[in-house]
Amino acid sequence: MPIVESVDRIEPARLEQVPEGLSDVAVELAAASARLGHTLHPRTAASLADLVRIMNSYYSNLIEGHNTRPRDIERALNGQFDPDSERRNLQMEAAAHVRLQAEIDRQASAGALPEPASPAFIRWLHSEFYRGAPPEMLAIHGSGRTFTMTPGAWRSGPDQDVAVGRHLPPSSDRVAAFMDHFAARYSFEPLGKASRILAIPAAHHRFNYIHPFPDGNGRVARLMSHAMAHMAGIGAHGLWSISRGLARGLDSRGDYKRMMDHGDMPRQGDLDGRGNLSQRALIDFMLWFLQVCLDQVTFMSSLFEFDTLTRRLRILVERSEALKPEAARLLEEALIRGELERGDVPRITGLPERTARRVFNDVLAAGLLASDTPKGKVSLRFPVETLDTLFPRLFPET
Repeated sequence: MPIVESVDRIEPARLEQVPEGLSDVAVELAAASARLGHTLHPRTAASLADLVRIMNSYYSNLIEGHNTRPRDIERALNGQFDPDSERRNLQMEAAAHVRLQAEIDRQASAGALPEPASPAFIRWLHSEFYRGAPPEMLAIHGSGRTFTMTPGAWRSGPDQDVAVGRHLPPSSDRVAAFMDHFAARYSFEPLGKASRILAIPAAHHRFNYIHPFPDGNGRVARLMSHAMAHMAGIGAHGLWSISRGLARGLDSRGDYKRMMDHGDMPRQGDLDGRGNLSQRALIDFMLWFLQVCLDQVTFMSSLFEFDTLTRRLRILVERSEALKPEAARLLEEALIRGELERGDVPRITGLPERTARRVFNDVLAAGLLASDTPKGKVSLRFPVETLDTLFPRLFPET
């Protein structure tokens, strides 16, 4: 009789006892995320969240070895694709990531996020990411076989068994059982806030360990972690992203792969927990992951601090050949109030109406103010070409 591959292979999935150092980082992360963006008007914060989604997509692509520039992502979101098919496909992936994260953020804001570890939600993430993908993006090649991946479908059949480096994930015919066990172990419903925060890194590793899809597992894992951060109360309205931290690491860009490999370590003797995998290695990974999260929240806080943004908006205007000095008053007022009535422009700038209108139109043309309707209130926007001045070090290059 064949031996059935046990779902306990991913244990320990959670920690029975949490080391003090790990719980300290979780508490610090909760406090730091609560402070992130708290001085910003909600409308300004929403515009910044749009920027963070582009950043998240950029760095998620970078982890996969794809360097899609922020400008290319912005163009893709506006329906402008490169004629080269390879670059176009990368743009499509990046735009799909941004749109999917926006939907996660919308559901979180509405209190409508489902269980992030549930099979239904995870399969939806995968299906939505690849919705509308061209056939070449769904073609899987390797180990002498080729097949077409079905978005949202687990690996199935021996031809979809895979190796990830030195790691051999569970057999394809056992993926569904492993993912049911995964969902049970990482259900957020019975967990308190601290336990939810601690579940995020553990689930991130164990999901990739199972590797349930033929391709796209890393992207889905990062989107799942993003949803978990919202449900754990550390999402800060979408103002930070784990992908930037994972791509950069704490010490080097190789940290993520090294720590993921480390988490795969088998149990090392009687003092290393009671599961199949090393409890010490899981703790190491969880601590590293949460330190990366804290580093990113701290970094984004330094960029999005109200006084810092005010100063950099002034610098942006000073450096611009297209903007008059009075444009800075419009941008600062939008930062403070969140939205401006078009009729308030002369009062804010202190200029005659016709001159004020020209200044206002210049700011609109620069993409720094915009509205959802042709004559509606305007609010701040952060186009990619302004990032070097407004948010230095956000991207390696813009």
